[in-house]
Amino acid sequence: MGFREPMDVQDYAPEMEQTDPTILNEILARTAEFEPGCYSKADVRRALTKEYLSPADFGALLSPAAVPLLEEAAVRARTVTRAHFGNAVSLFTPIYTSNYCDNQCVYCGFNHDNNIVRARLTPEEVEIEMTNIASSGLTDILILTGESRVQSDVEYIAMCVRTAARHFSSIGLEVYPLNSVEYRYLRSCGADYVTVFQETYDPVRYAELHRGGHKRVFSYRLNAQERALQGGMRGVAFGALLGLRDDFRRDAFACGLHGWLLQRRYPYAEISYSLPRLRPCSSHEKDDTAVSERDLLQTAMAYRLFMPAAGETISTRERPAFRDGIVNICATRISAGSSVRIGGHSQVKDQGDGQFDLSDHRGVEKVRESLILAGLQPIFNDYVRTGMGP
Repeated sequence: MGFREPMDVQDYAPEMEQTDPTILNEILARTAEFEPGCYSKADVRRALTKEYLSPADFGALLSPAAVPLLEEAAVRARTVTRAHFGNAVSLFTPIYTSNYCDNQCVYCGFNHDNNIVRARLTPEEVEIEMTNIASSGLTDILILTGESRVQSDVEYIAMCVRTAARHFSSIGLEVYPLNSVEYRYLRSCGADYVTVFQETYDPVRYAELHRGGHKRVFSYRLNAQERALQGGMRGVAFGALLGLRDDFRRDAFACGLHGWLLQRRYPYAEISYSLPRLRPCSSHEKDDTAVSERDLLQTAMAYRLFMPAAGETISTRERPAFRDGIVNICATRISAGSSVRIGGHSQVKDQGDGQFDLSDHRGVEKVRESLILAGLQPIFNDYVRTGMGP
């Protein structure tokens, strides 16, 4: 399916389902009012004593005033994490099945205009890849594709999900945004979780970074998680790619608020946050130190205290030592044995270039050992599918 070019950031294509804009408007309005510099240490200390935080308290924990109190925040975040999740940390791995993409995102290795090796796994190759992953003991998989409805249409994604359902008990999707009826179809095939990165919640910056493709439509992407829940998915994950905006705190605030608002509207949904920073790739070599590990930790702890029962995923974009540290404080899910290349889990014929550079190349057993040494409990399965999929 093609698209009209150029698309305005609010210009829905005819096939795009329109969603109630209430949550989108509230995110933008509250984020516009958020002033990180207006908080004091007293505001931060007050937030650290509360069991339930308001958006204003969440803003305090993200503010510069919270930096001197990060050790206190870490103690509190760890206590809250243990209260809701015990010592359990879930392991999963991503599988990239295609890197064809229609979008022109300036920071992404899959950018349509990049000169990279493109590939799409055949059904037989998807089976090989998933068999290899399952042999590691993992039962949780995240299926990713480039954002192309031509090369990775819904039926192709459904094939990947059905194949995964023969090997894994939990199947997540990180693909282009879909309509609720399409999410419902993929749910019937066995998928149960949807991740969508909004990248940045600033519509102006968003337009600058997304120069072509369906991804230019800011509001359609922002409402994807709600459509996924309307389509019957048990849970949804949110992420801002910290570093795309001058002040990471505004995107972190908007992202946290996004999950909070949807949790209030869909109280039984499982909410999760991903914790990515901008990393070098073939199209964008920006220095990733603009958002430091300390900044990322501050964001993760603020998410934990604002949304105590939400999951948090730390990716292989980060150093092994940092990942090991953050799962001992607030992150609850960690990838292992990761590859961002097409066909990266086996020696299939169709192999393609990856999306970004990894910092943690450890296999499943090494990550498992590191968790045990830290006194944590590696979890390979925390969900049993019933009545879904083959």
